[in-house]
Amino acid sequence: MDKSYEMDMCSGPVLGKILIFSIPLMLSGILQLLFNAADVIVVGRYAGSQSLAAVGSTTALINLLINIFIGLSVGVNVLVAQYYGAKRDKDVSETVHTAVALSLVSGLLLVFLGVFASRPLLELMGTPEDVIDKSSIYMKIFFIGMPVNMLYNFGSAILRAVGDTRRPLYFLTASGIINVLLNLFFVINLNMDVAGVALATVISQAISAGLVVICLMKNEGSLKLQLKNLKINRTKFRRIVKVGLPAGMQGAIFSISNVLIQSSVNSFGSIAMAGNTAAQNIEGFVYAAMNAVYQTNLSFTSQNFGGRKYGRINRIMLVCVAVVSVVGFALGIGAYAMGNAFLGIYSSDPQVLAYGLRRLAIIGVPYFICGIMDTLVGSIRGLGYSILPMCVSLAGACGFRVIWIFTIFQWSRSLTTLYLSYPVSWTITALCHAVCFCLIRKKLPKENW
Repeated sequence: MDKSYEMDMCSGPVLGKILIFSIPLMLSGILQLLFNAADVIVVGRYAGSQSLAAVGSTTALINLLINIFIGLSVGVNVLVAQYYGAKRDKDVSETVHTAVALSLVSGLLLVFLGVFASRPLLELMGTPEDVIDKSSIYMKIFFIGMPVNMLYNFGSAILRAVGDTRRPLYFLTASGIINVLLNLFFVINLNMDVAGVALATVISQAISAGLVVICLMKNEGSLKLQLKNLKINRTKFRRIVKVGLPAGMQGAIFSISNVLIQSSVNSFGSIAMAGNTAAQNIEGFVYAAMNAVYQTNLSFTSQNFGGRKYGRINRIMLVCVAVVSVVGFALGIGAYAMGNAFLGIYSSDPQVLAYGLRRLAIIGVPYFICGIMDTLVGSIRGLGYSILPMCVSLAGACGFRVIWIFTIFQWSRSLTTLYLSYPVSWTITALCHAVCFCLIRKKLPKENW
């Protein structure tokens, strides 16, 4: 690989390198979200509110099903970064081949799960009759593309571990443009409705995955992918699972609470669902920018931990928390201030806009708290701890929200009450993660503490 794409995270100014690393990552996350946003905008504009609600109602459920496997890519990122920081090339190579093989196995498992379990799970969520058929079609086609989805996520995790956040951005730019063009063609010209936007997403993901694979195969260093060496190394697999499985479980835990909340939103009807979907997509762009800082913190902390540069770990955490706070607050306020204009992209129905604006006010404005929470988790995972943040999230986010839904929401059944569970749970969980980081950091050498 061209060394100009790599980054030594174990020396030099922290803030400058974090910004150089995170900005392409933010843009990549936003482009990846455009896949789903393009789906939602096209169906909302050209297929109607029912199709908009159908696509949106699947988001929480899709995340629930794939988050465990996406979590394994976190384990890949941590492991490659630690070995790279410690200059253990053979271990890097074995991890790369294990990760690619694991991504394909994970993708095939998700094809089976998504195709056969989508409709029963949608019924369990209480998806309305006027929406469920389209929701089921969208999910089945979307999950057929899971092998390439997983391949891209695992491959880009490998590149991020060594500081390469630019080429994944280039790949997503190309596939994102193709996705938008195919959306318009399938829905407007071929009248394929939700099936068209799902198919466009799968094709574009296949393109981005192919580009990542080509990038790894052309590498001349420890990241070089050779198909003849593609196998799962048991030792590396266990280490990936040790970090990645709890991370995936944490993602699934959050998704379980989100599925419960989506089920509660469903009880307010398809117009409320459409407004919730539109606002959720706008918030997704804010989250993508903040999640880039989490990914940055994860890679930087992992490399410095592997390279035994313990004195930089505290600065990395503090800088990342400061960056994510500024980014999250600015974008959250901006999303609410421009709410009517942004929501109008998804739908022209005044009721849909009103429902969407309510969600942006309650969840979008304080969204930076969620960014702080995730960034603290990045520090903890980068130090090799993954079960602890999972347990904290289980109690602080999922557990709290479930209790909220069955108590406070039942006493005051309104969308406002429902949405308030998010900022309250973020605050509690972030404080717990901060305490955990301090306790873990004290166990390491106190260089530059």
